[in-house]
Amino acid sequence: MPSKKIFGIVLAGGEGKRLMPLTEDRAKPAVPFGGVYRLIDFALSNLLNSGLTQIVVLTQYKSHSLDRHVAETWRLSGLLNSYVASVPAQQRLGKRWYLGSADAIYQSLNLIGDEQPDIVVVVGADHVYRMDFAQMIEAHIASGKKATVAAIRQPIELASAFGVIDVDQKDPTAINEFLEKPSDPRGLPDSPGEVLASMGNYVFDTDALIAALEEDAERPGSKHDMGGDIIPAFVAAGEAGVYDLNRNEVPGSTDRDRFYWRDVGSIESFYEAHMDLVSPVPVFNLYNRRWPIYTQTLNSPPAKFNRDGYGNNTVVHDSIVSPGSLFSGSRIQNSVLGPWATVESGASVTDSVLFDRVRIGAGAVVQRAILDKNAVIAEGARVGVEHERDRERGLTVTDSGIVVVGKGVHVDP
Repeated sequence: MPSKKIFGIVLAGGEGKRLMPLTEDRAKPAVPFGGVYRLIDFALSNLLNSGLTQIVVLTQYKSHSLDRHVAETWRLSGLLNSYVASVPAQQRLGKRWYLGSADAIYQSLNLIGDEQPDIVVVVGADHVYRMDFAQMIEAHIASGKKATVAAIRQPIELASAFGVIDVDQKDPTAINEFLEKPSDPRGLPDSPGEVLASMGNYVFDTDALIAALEEDAERPGSKHDMGGDIIPAFVAAGEAGVYDLNRNEVPGSTDRDRFYWRDVGSIESFYEAHMDLVSPVPVFNLYNRRWPIYTQTLNSPPAKFNRDGYGNNTVVHDSIVSPGSLFSGSRIQNSVLGPWATVESGASVTDSVLFDRVRIGAGAVVQRAILDKNAVIAEGARVGVEHERDRERGLTVTDSGIVVVGKGVHVDP
């Protein structure tokens, strides 16, 4: 880590409308992921593993479970002035909510003023990835730029789904233009079939960030967004650089997951990211002990696999099973099961994601579904088999056929 003082800001105030009903009762960064984690754990783990020890989490919508998770899990040593602190909207500038991600930081400038850092790292709270920010900070300092944007390579045909960075053809670390979901972008100098998509992670010189936020606050028509307003202002001034994730070497990463990054902002991408975890050679490896993803330690017994009363064994293939879970003569395949899940005799769970304390009754069938906390699938009920029936029950069914059972919902046959 460079000798300069670094301060971390995690933007965790988004509503997450595209993840409904998973965000009906919680903030998007608080949505469970991968069995035992919350989405925010990935951003915080990356920052902590990178050497940052003073981090604030800016929250807003439905933040109770997120605030509680941060308070109970992310406790650093106060002796060394280290902390991860959840900060709700403070309304220091009037009785109003945050107007955008840039306004969230602008309304929280007192936090930067208290610490007086040289550099501020700003990251989103709802992406799944590994990244060593120390390397990005070093590249930022070496570049002499005032702002640096982290970017990941994507196929040029997918450019319309991202904020794309058009780089200088002679200097691929310099940004020519920031393009929002372009239809006809220019490929990279060293790879014409790829573009650089913004990851929503930034490094700023502190004084330049403060000046940009103050100017943006007074600009008529601004949406006060980091990616839509602040970064384009730095680009226009010739003060923005790009950091290609290909330059980042995370300890313990493999060729398969080295440059993995997922924006899990929709039900489809959230589901697909879980399926990336359960392949025999995972696309994203949770088991990298050199760059761990931290989360709350659960006071739970180990998972248990029983035969049922008829002597049928529990069979589990290509799945992640969390502590406290109990299985009796059931079949689990290609799925991720959260803590204290119960799957009873003759029931099957296939290609699915279960959150905490989900109960699957005897003989029930669950396939290609996401089940939120405390959902109950009654004995003999079927979810994900007949989509019209699922819709009649009031369940969410996506265009691609993923069924979502909301928090605490009881599904009868």
